[in-house]
Amino acid sequence: MTIDKSLRIRRGLSRTRNVLNRAERIERLKSADRWREGDSPLGLAKVRVFQLALKKKKKKAAADEDAEGEPTDAPAS
Repeated sequence: MTIDKSLRIRRGLSRTRNVLNRAERIERLKSADRWREGDSPLGLAKVRVFQLALKKKKKKAAADEDAEGEPTDAPAS
């Protein structure tokens, strides 16, 4: 049986995961110099996951249009 197109995930996971797998945690611990070779992979230290918040872009073109009365990207006559 096939999956309906509306139920498929198009781009994979589009949001930030809040849990890392063991290999990702070890990689972050190594970059922070908190991991040494020979340490046990069980009982790993906590690793903070940073979530990026994207700011919305301001509409500069709309503000310029109101100030000048004509859009900035229009060709000049």
